[in-house]
Amino acid sequence: MTVNPMADLVGRSCLVTGSSRGIGAAVARGLGAAGMRVAVHYRSSRQEAEQVKADIDRAGGTAILLHGDIAEPGTVERLIAEAVAAFGRLDRLINNAGDLIERCPVADTSDELFERHIAVNLRPVFASCRAAIRQFRAQNGKDGRGGGIINLGSIAGRTGGGGGSSLYAGGKAFIATFSRALAKEVAAEGIRVNVISPGVFATPMQDRTTSADALERLRLQVPLQRIGCADEAVGAFLWLCSDAVSGYVTGQVIEVNGGLLMP
Repeated sequence: MTVNPMADLVGRSCLVTGSSRGIGAAVARGLGAAGMRVAVHYRSSRQEAEQVKADIDRAGGTAILLHGDIAEPGTVERLIAEAVAAFGRLDRLINNAGDLIERCPVADTSDELFERHIAVNLRPVFASCRAAIRQFRAQNGKDGRGGGIINLGSIAGRTGGGGGSSLYAGGKAFIATFSRALAKEVAAEGIRVNVISPGVFATPMQDRTTSADALERLRLQVPLQRIGCADEAVGAFLWLCSDAVSGYVTGQVIEVNGGLLMP
C-alpha cells in the first residue's frame, strides 16, 4: 500500500494569485491534483483561467474562479474574502502574481513606471499577507491549524536581473526580506512564510520581455543546459504547502533555477 506523504493537503484551501498562465497555472493544477481546494485568480486571461479550473475539476479536485486587478487597492483583500466565503477558510496563500512590466534603464524610468511596479509587485504582496494573517488568526481560534504563505521571488532578487529590470529585481529582493521578517513575526502562531525563487523559466512574461537571443545566452549559463518549464516549479510549492513534509521550514528562499545560482 502506497502512503501519500502529503496527504495533509487534501481538503485544505488555497488562493493562487495570477494562476491563469505560467508558473501560477501549473501550481494551481498541481495543488488541485493533490486534493486542495483552489481559488484560481486571473486579471484578463479568463479563458485560460477557465481551462485551469477545468483541468483541476477533471483531476478530481475543486476549484473556483476569482477575477480582479491586484494593482487596484482592495482587490487582494476581496479575493481572500471570496475564497473564504467559498471554502469556509483559507489555509494557504500563494502570491504568484507580478510582472516585469517592461525593461527600462534607471535613467529613463519615469515616476509612473516606478509607481506601477509598486502597485503590481509590492503593495499586493504586503496587503494580501496582512489580510491572510488576519484570516489565519480569526480561524485558528477554532482549530489551531496555523496557516502558510508562499511568496514568489526571483533569481533577479539576488543577482539584480538582466538589463533594464532594476525595479523588478529590487521588488523581488524586497519580497525575500519582507518574507523573512514576517516569518519571524508569526512563527509562534504556527504560520509559516517562505519564498520560492525561480530562475529562467519559459513563461508568457519571459516571452514578452526577453528576446530569443538573450534567452539562449541565459540557457547556456544554466548548468542543466536548459530553460525551466512551469511544471518543474510545482514540486517546491507542494512541499512548502505540506506541514507533514516541511513543517519545520519557515523564512526560507527556495531557489529553483537549474543550478544557475548556488548561494
